[in-house]
Amino acid sequence: MPINYYIFLSVALFCIGVAGVLTRRNAIIVFMCVELMLNAVNLLLVAFSKMHHLALAAVNANAGMNAQIFVFFIMVVAAAEVSVGLAIIVMMYRNTHSVDVNFLNRLKH
Repeated sequence: MPINYYIFLSVALFCIGVAGVLTRRNAIIVFMCVELMLNAVNLLLVAFSKMHHLALAAVNANAGMNAQIFVFFIMVVAAAEVSVGLAIIVMMYRNTHSVDVNFLNRLKH
């Protein structure tokens, strides 16, 4: 499959994520949109890694694996981010009984 399809899909997913972050007030939906943007970037990294691997397959057998290892570490950090972020959202819900992002201003005082 051509790389253009992957680029288009990644850009579409990233734009959906940005639109969700900018327009939604629910913290859980904002959190899911941030994860969608991370996964769009991961898709693009793997696509370019595969393209690079096909170009350099004759020269080096391990060409293109660096980006896939980098994506693995991004996914590990994203999993840690999910656990911490959901814990913060649960604590916010316990204090304010809402997951509306506008209630975060109350936590300043």
